[in-house]
Amino acid sequence: MDGRDPGTKKGQPGTAAAALFGLCPRCAGKTLFARGIRFDRRCRACGLDYERFNVGDGPAAFLTLAIGALITGLAIWLELAVQPPFWVHVLLWVPITALAVVFGLRVAKAWLIGAEYRNAAREAGGRAP
Repeated sequence: MDGRDPGTKKGQPGTAAAALFGLCPRCAGKTLFARGIRFDRRCRACGLDYERFNVGDGPAAFLTLAIGALITGLAIWLELAVQPPFWVHVLLWVPITALAVVFGLRVAKAWLIGAEYRNAAREAGGRAP
């Protein structure tokens, strides 16, 4: 096994690699993000138009629930186990939450754009290109 998805063609990155490193789903160039969590307009290596993909707000909604539940659980556990002062919670959980959301959004958005490309997804009722 080479660790790639069964639907991956030669030269295309696997879903996990593309998501973790922000790789173009067509050529594997590290060109998916312009900065932060904003997609570039197109791949600088192969010209794939990223604007035709629509990942929507799904990743943000899912991450809000998942990361919120995880951080809340960890904060409650810390409070019950150690009972630190309030400022410790603030210094600990605010940066962890911010980093988890930003990194999580990059990974989730990259994974969804890769899945859309790999499955040739399009709007309901739309025509194939």
